[in-house]
Amino acid sequence: MSIPASHADLLEAVTLAHVATIGPAGEPQVNPVWFEWDGTHLCFSQTTGRQKYRNVGREPRVALSIVDPGNPYRYLEVRGRVVAVDDDPDNAFIDRQAQRYIDQERYPWHQPGDHRVVVRVLPERTSQMG
Repeated sequence: MSIPASHADLLEAVTLAHVATIGPAGEPQVNPVWFEWDGTHLCFSQTTGRQKYRNVGREPRVALSIVDPGNPYRYLEVRGRVVAVDDDPDNAFIDRQAQRYIDQERYPWHQPGDHRVVVRVLPERTSQMG
């Protein structure tokens, strides 16, 4: 599945993706995350102690909504499936995101004992507006 050319720029924008997962009782859970597009997957960082991590481990279907930071009436929605959850033992991915989003070399909110992973979502369907 390819991302529509008309909205591919949003995958490179420094903006948040709101990620929706399915909770343990079937309820939706939505949170904003920093993200990265690797050309095939939408990727975001998560700690293994968080509900979102448990949600995607149980139910890999997710949706992401990315709003154009320059035009709130233009957005891209991506529905897909988590196809990999990779360890980020040296925090390389989250540190790269901190550099991109807040111009800091290291992610400043790391807590002792946090175990970070990179969640990789394969897009299956998109919708867009604007």
